[in-house]
Amino acid sequence: MKRSEIEKKLKKELDRERYTHTLGVMYTAAALAMAHHVDLEQAMYAGLLHDCAKCISNEKKLKLCKKYGIPVSRSEKRSLYLLHAKLGAYFAKKVYEVTDPKVLHAIQVHTTGEPNMNTLDKIIYIADYIEPNRKKAPNLEEIRNLAFEDLDRAMLKILSDTLDYLKDRGGELDPLTLKTHQYFRELL
Repeated sequence: MKRSEIEKKLKKELDRERYTHTLGVMYTAAALAMAHHVDLEQAMYAGLLHDCAKCISNEKKLKLCKKYGIPVSRSEKRSLYLLHAKLGAYFAKKVYEVTDPKVLHAIQVHTTGEPNMNTLDKIIYIADYIEPNRKKAPNLEEIRNLAFEDLDRAMLKILSDTLDYLKDRGGELDPLTLKTHQYFRELL
């Protein structure tokens, strides 16, 4: 499916705020891809589709994961919003006809991350955090600058800030996010 067709379909599927965020992620991912010598089309497709399952209710996300045989961890059962990444990768393949495994993987890991992420994975994870419509994240300007200099350091800063935020608010700490954070701490 052409990117322009996907944009039209997503405009109908997503609420206005999510669609604006999605376009912001796509263009931010494109800028990061150019800065870090990653395939521009892969970055744009992954950015465009990263939240394609986000506007589905949490209960329906769980039902769809069961229906399509998508594994759900204990942590995901407690924090159903995390399922939009795995379900989004499934929809990207089945509904939006994306066949590139790198694009599908980047969508799948854009919420929790995972140890040993490839460059496209990191770009989508970071673009989701720094896109221009985001205003409230801590250390945002620092991370935006860092993202164009060093993806690994930007990942570590985002993961650290995210874990601090969740701890302060008593939120669920996903084990995969913790492992990803540990991976980047040891890497740097």
